[in-house]
Parts: sequence; C-alpha cells; structure tokens
Amino acid sequence: MQSVRYNLALYSVGGIVFIIAALILRPFAIVGAGERGVMMRFGKIQDAILDEGIHPILPMIVTSVKTLSVRVQKTDLQADAASKDLQKITTDLAVNWNVDPAHVNQVFQQIGDEEQIVTSILSPAISEVLKAATSKKTAEEIITKRTELKTEIDNTLKKRLEPYGVIVRDVSLINFGFSPEFSKAIEAKQIAEQEAKQAEFTVQKATQDAQAEINRAKGKAEAQRLQRQTLTAEILQQQAIEKWNGQFPTVMGGGGTLPLINIAPPSSQAATPAK
Repeated sequence: MQSVRYNLALYSVGGIVFIIAALILRPFAIVGAGERGVMMRFGKIQDAILDEGIHPILPMIVTSVKTLSVRVQKTDLQADAASKDLQKITTDLAVNWNVDPAHVNQVFQQIGDEEQIVTSILSPAISEVLKAATSKKTAEEIITKRTELKTEIDNTLKKRLEPYGVIVRDVSLINFGFSPEFSKAIEAKQIAEQEAKQAEFTVQKATQDAQAEINRAKGKAEAQRLQRQTLTAEILQQQAIEKWNGQFPTVMGGGGTLPLINIAPPSSQAATPAK
C-alpha cells in the first residue's frame, strides 16, 4: 500500500516536472489561423514554413518560431504629389495587401514583420508610384479621369511590390486635396459652365417657342385660306339662317339695307310678274 502511494507521488511529481519543462523549453510551436510560422534555428531562418496548427520543434534555446499574418490588411496613407500643370495634390489612399504565404520566410528575412513592411516598403512605394502617375495628368484630368488614374496606380504598385513577397489586392483613392486657389478656380469654372448651359437652354427654349408661334400662325392662315376657297353664297346663307333668331333688326342702315337672309320663297322669286 505504501509503495503504491509512493509510485503515485512519483508519477505526480514527474508529470509536474514534465509540464514545467515543457512550458519552459516549449518543444512545440502554435501557428494561429491566418498566420504562417518562420522557423529559426540558432537565429538562422529555415526554408520550411509552418502552416496553421501545432508543430513539434527543438527546445527554445535551439529553435524559435516567428509568426506573420497572411491575412489581407488595410493600410491608410496620405501622400503629396504634383500634377502635370504643377498643382499641389494631397491624396488619401487605402491599400489592401497581404504577405505572400509561400514567401513568408523571405519577407521576414529581407524586410521584417508587418509594421516594418509598411514603414520600409509599402509607404515609399505608394508615394513614388502616386507621384509618377499624377505627373502625367493635369489637375483637372486627375479629377475627371479618376478611374484611369486608380487603375494605373493599382497595376504599377502590384508589379513594384511583387518581388518583395507583398501582394497588393486593391488601391482606393479616397480623396484629393488641392490648394485653396485651385479649388476656387474649379468652383468658378463649374459655376460659369452651369450659367452657360442655363443661357443656352433659355435661348433654345425661346427659339422653340418662336418657332411654335410661327407654326401656329401658318396653320391659322392656311385654315383661313382653305375656308375662303370653300366658302360659297349658299354656305353663308345657310350659316345665317342657323344663327337667325327670327326677328328683323329694329334699326336699319342708312341705305335701307335688308338683312342678309332672303325670306322670300324660291317660287316667288322665280315667278313671272302678272300683267
């Protein structure tokens, strides 16, 4: 009985010692989700790249592991540049990028971790690419051809950072800032263009209204011409009869002119006077 207790105590102590040794020496490495492990042996980076999960390694004094994120990250930057017509431009950009999982060890060896990538590689490359792209366009073209400028910066930056093991996913041009003088000039130009368009619209409307009035006058004149051609004495007689109220006027003209309506029956008009 006593020996059993002794063995249990021995196993317990051995287990505790093993756990403590494992915690101190750490003969394993854990690589989290969205990460890759760079393994270093006596400070020298190894070719093998550790994927996500638990990996057995030699004790810490021999082997160490540095983890780098390979997830897509967003970096916000502000860069100054100049246009083709020498206008100063301040640009706010957002760059989505990530470390190439297949070249994590090379990236860490040549550049460093994520912070060093942004400081040493990403920021200078973006500034240089932006300046080269904006120098080809005037300030007005930078505004009106924003999509074209974005595509050029995007493609150039991808080619620029690919050899470093950094993959550029997308570049967003968030905002362009110009000098106050240029902003006022742009605003004045827009106002002048709007006023010119309004004046052109007013002229067009007046021309259309005048043409419509001419067309109405022509139509009325044509109707009157056609009416004169088709109007006969019989039609006038019929229209007068339809409008007559059955009474003769109480006042007649100086010449004693009778009304237009001829009330004598046709037979009496055609009869031969009695002898």
